[in-house]
Amino acid sequence: MKTLIYIGNKSGVSKNANLSSIDLLVPLFEKAGFKVYTASSKSKIIFRLLDMLWVCYKHKKESDYVLIDTYSTLNFYYAYFVSQLCKCLNLRYVTMLRGGNLPERIKKSPKLSKAIFNNAHVNIAPSIYIKSKFQEVGFKNIINISNSIELKNYKFQPRTFGKVNLLWVRSFSKIYNPLLAIDILKGLRDKGIESSLCMVGPDSDGSLKKVQDYAQKLNVDVRFTGKLSKLEWIKLSEAYNIFINTTNFDNMPISVIEAMALGLPIVSTNVGGMPFLIENYKNGLLVPPNSSGLFVEAIQEIINNPQETNQIIKEARLFAEKLDWNIIEKQWVKVLK
Repeated sequence: MKTLIYIGNKSGVSKNANLSSIDLLVPLFEKAGFKVYTASSKSKIIFRLLDMLWVCYKHKKESDYVLIDTYSTLNFYYAYFVSQLCKCLNLRYVTMLRGGNLPERIKKSPKLSKAIFNNAHVNIAPSIYIKSKFQEVGFKNIINISNSIELKNYKFQPRTFGKVNLLWVRSFSKIYNPLLAIDILKGLRDKGIESSLCMVGPDSDGSLKKVQDYAQKLNVDVRFTGKLSKLEWIKLSEAYNIFINTTNFDNMPISVIEAMALGLPIVSTNVGGMPFLIENYKNGLLVPPNSSGLFVEAIQEIINNPQETNQIIKEARLFAEKLDWNIIEKQWVKVLK
């Protein structure tokens, strides 16, 4: 049995964050036969970093690989310090390139980036977008292993479009541009289109209050659920018929893959890895960021062309089926065993 150390931000226990990659993947790795040690669930930055370093040191003799979730903001520095400890301890480490804005981080921190990624056993890119961006700047040890879902948990449900019921699922953070969802709802209402909006997710940086105030200012009613469990929001999704993704930066969001599996037509900004996940007018619709008017037009196309929309929904489900864990697991096992 191979032993892994998984370094990431264990946010599942927090009220201020959705389940993170470490929360989702560890149970799947364990089912696949790996023994996994994890860090960290500490809330304070310095204690979280120290916990990550300590877990690596404590289990250095039994570890086969250290997996490091790597993002573009503060968490980038966690990855740097952990990777350098692994190098000193002669531990093989694998970075998982989660941050949609990592290409910009490489430009801002070239020396640190080289220290992390050049010394990795392999760097895992969840999207072709991130893989291509890393290869453009000279990194060679990059492979693509897509984010995945357990398809059995997502029942496909046909949709009808007599009324527009929008669903938004993400943490309330500036980079995900939740204010745009309010503008979209207002735009639909201004055109006389009967519509509603439900926004699911915890507040991560104070954006929730701003969104609530903005909705009140524009005089539109929005349902805010706060953080929901996976099962809770999947059940909730049955009452909605269009999924909107308003983000300014993105890689390969699980929430969009989940929406595809559930049969929700998707309208998303065409940022980062989204054009690699969604083929415009084939398995979803893409619009430029910060374009509420174009979002509204895309939603009108969805409701006015049910036959074409149903074909898009079917294509999206077929795409999601290719990302079932039973398929993606084999790629991980090939790398780690």
